Amino acid sequence: MKAAVVHDFNQAPRYADFAAPEAGEGEVRVRVRAAALSQLVKAQASGRHYSSGKVLPLVPGVDGVGELEDGRRVYFAFPRPLYGAMGEYSVVPAANLVEVPDGVDDVTAAAIANPGMSSWAALIDRAHFQPGESVLINGATGASGRLAIQVARHLGAGRITVTGRNADSLRTLGGLGADAAIPLDQPADELKARFREVIQGDGANVVLDYLWGASAATFLAAASGHGSREAEPRVRFVQIGSISGNSIDFPGAVLRSSGLELMGSGLGSLSNAGLVRVVGQLLAAVSAAGLTIDAEAVPLAEVESAWNRATTSRLVFTL
Repeated sequence: MKAAVVHDFNQAPRYADFAAPEAGEGEVRVRVRAAALSQLVKAQASGRHYSSGKVLPLVPGVDGVGELEDGRRVYFAFPRPLYGAMGEYSVVPAANLVEVPDGVDDVTAAAIANPGMSSWAALIDRAHFQPGESVLINGATGASGRLAIQVARHLGAGRITVTGRNADSLRTLGGLGADAAIPLDQPADELKARFREVIQGDGANVVLDYLWGASAATFLAAASGHGSREAEPRVRFVQIGSISGNSIDFPGAVLRSSGLELMGSGLGSLSNAGLVRVVGQLLAAVSAAGLTIDAEAVPLAEVESAWNRATTSRLVFTL
C-alpha cells in the first residue's frame, strides 16, 4: 500500500510503499479516507512524545476516518503500532471506532476529532463539569482552544474567559462564545492580578490549560489565598497541552493555600476506548451545535512537503 512513512525521527515522513496490514484477533481493518496532522501526531513521529514508538520504519497517525468492509464510515483511533492512520489501510482494536454521522464529512470529522476530544474529555470526564459553571481557557487562539470555546458553550458554560498572546486572534473569539479575554503579553504582576479577579469574581470553576509554562504558573500563584481567613474558591485545573514549556516552578504551599484541584487530560488519563467514546459524542454534536474548525485537505502524496508547513488550518491528509 501507499503510505506516509517515517524512516528517520528527525525528518518528515515520505510518501512510499509499506506492507499492508491484516487484521488480527479482536482487530478491524479500515480503508483510510482522511487523517489529520495534529501536534500529537508530529510529536509521536519525531520520537519525542511519551507514547512514541521506537521501531522504524513506521506509518504515523493516531486517528482518522475510513470505511469498513461492510461499507460503514467510521472514525477510528489508536491503530496497531507501525500501522498508523496515514496509509491506505490501518488496523485498530474493534472497540476503537465509532460511526461518523451522515451530516459530517470526512475532512471535518478527521480535523475536529482530536482537538474537540481534548476539551470534551477534560470538561466531562476529568473535571466533571456541570452546566452553568464558568470556564477559563488558557491558550484559546489555536485550533484546540477555539474549539474548546464552542464545546464549553454547547455543554452549558455560564461564562467563558479566554487567554492568548495574539491580540488580533483574541478579538475574534467573542464570535465563538467567549465572554471575556485576557491578553498574556502583560507584566506578570498585572496578569496575576487579572487572574485573581477572575477567580474571586467572575469565577473560574474549571480551567482548560493548553499552554503550561509561565502563564499557567501565574494562574496557579493567583489562586493562592496566602493564608486568608476565608476558604479559597474551588478551581479544577485541567492540564491539556504544554506549548509554552514542559516544566514550571510550583511550590507546594500554593496547593495548601488554595482551592486548586490539579489533573491532566490526555493519553492515559482515560482509556483508549473511553477517548473514542468521547469523540463519538463530539461528532454527534457537530451539526446540532454548529461546531466548526478551519481545515485544509491535502493529498497524502504531498505529505513530505506539507508536514512542516506553517498554517492556521488543521491539515488533513486525504486518500
